[in-house]
Amino acid sequence: MNKVRVGIIGLGNMGKGHLSYLLDGKVSGMELTAVADVGDSARQWAKENLPEYVTVFEEPQALIESPIVDGVIVCTPHYSHPELAIACFKENKHVLLEKPAGVYTKQVREMNEAASSSNVVFSMMYNQRTNPLYQKLKDLVDSGELGDIRRTNWIITDWYRSQHYYDSGSWRATWEGEGGGVLLNQAPHQLDLWQWTVSLMPKRVRAFCYFGKARDIEVENDVTAFVEYENGGTGVFITTTIEAPGTNRFEVVGTRGKVVIENGKLLFSRLRESEPEYNARTKESFGKPESWDIEVPVYGTNPDHRGIVQNWVNAILHDEPLLAPGEEGIRGLMLSNAMLLSTWNDDWVDLPLDEEQFLVQLQQRIDESRKKRGEK
Repeated sequence: MNKVRVGIIGLGNMGKGHLSYLLDGKVSGMELTAVADVGDSARQWAKENLPEYVTVFEEPQALIESPIVDGVIVCTPHYSHPELAIACFKENKHVLLEKPAGVYTKQVREMNEAASSSNVVFSMMYNQRTNPLYQKLKDLVDSGELGDIRRTNWIITDWYRSQHYYDSGSWRATWEGEGGGVLLNQAPHQLDLWQWTVSLMPKRVRAFCYFGKARDIEVENDVTAFVEYENGGTGVFITTTIEAPGTNRFEVVGTRGKVVIENGKLLFSRLRESEPEYNARTKESFGKPESWDIEVPVYGTNPDHRGIVQNWVNAILHDEPLLAPGEEGIRGLMLSNAMLLSTWNDDWVDLPLDEEQFLVQLQQRIDESRKKRGEK
C-alpha cells in the first residue's frame, strides 16, 4: 500500500472540519474516497460540495464494508464511537476516533479488546498531544528534570457556553443525547493531557460536579475534582462552561521545581537543588531552595488535527509510532466517569473504577432524560 484511502463517518462540525485540510492535500499518503451520514441534509450537502470522486454513503456500515476504504475517521455522536470502531476492526479497517473514546469505560474497554485482536492501526484524535508546549512538559517530566511529581493543578474554565448554545440542539447536554457535559464535550483533551504529560493516573478521585448550574441543562457544567497519586502526590482539576473570562492554567510541581503553562508560554521555576536535598541539609527555619525562573523555549508549530491524521497515515504506511494510540482513550474517560460517580455517590472513587456501578447510575439518568439519543 502506498496510499491510504480514507472515509469519514459523520458530517457534523468535526467531520466537515477535517474535510478542509484532507481535500487540500495537506496530509501526504492519503486520499479521501468516501463519507457517510445518516442525515439527509448532510448527505445532500456532501453531494453538492465534495468532489465527484468522493462516494457518499447513507449507512456507516456500507462505508465500512466498501472496498474503496482502507481507514475510517469516526466523527459521530459519542455513544456510537465504540460500536463503529468495532465494526471497522471486524472489516480490517484502520480507525481514527474522535474524542471522547466513548461515554462509559465498559464499552471502551470492549472496543480496546477488539482492537488488540485485530491487525489495524487504531488512533485517537487527541490533537493537543501535537502541541509543542505539552510535548515539552512531558519531556521535562519523563527526563526527570522536574523530579518526582508532587502536585498537578489544572484550571480550565475558558469553555464559556451560553443557553443559546445548549438550545441549538434538543439532544445537547442531555444524558440520553450526549451522555455528559463539560467533562465529555469540552474538557476531554485536558483530561488526556493531565495524565499523559506527567505519566501518572490517579489512584482515587473525589469530585464535586454541579448539574445545570446557571443553565437549563441536565448534565454537569461545573466541576472541581481532587485526586491522589500512588507516589503520594495530589492533583486538582477545575472546569466549567459558565465563567467569563475564563482561565487556562496548568501547574505541575515536582521535587526539582514547578512548571506553569499559561498564555502560550511554559515557565519553569527550577530549583538549584531538589527540595528533599535542601530540606535534609538546611539549618534555616524560613529559608527555601534557590530557584531560577526560566521561560523555556518551545520550538515548532502545532499541526493540530492534521498532525494526528498524518501520524495515523504514517503509522499505517511506514510503522511510525502513534502519538495518540487508540487504547489510551480510556484513561481520560475513566477520569471523567470517576468524577461523575464520586459526585453521585458522594464519596471517593478508587481507580480503576467500578464500571458496572457507573453504568447503572448513568442508565438511571438516561431513562429520565428529556431527549432521546439521535433525535434532532
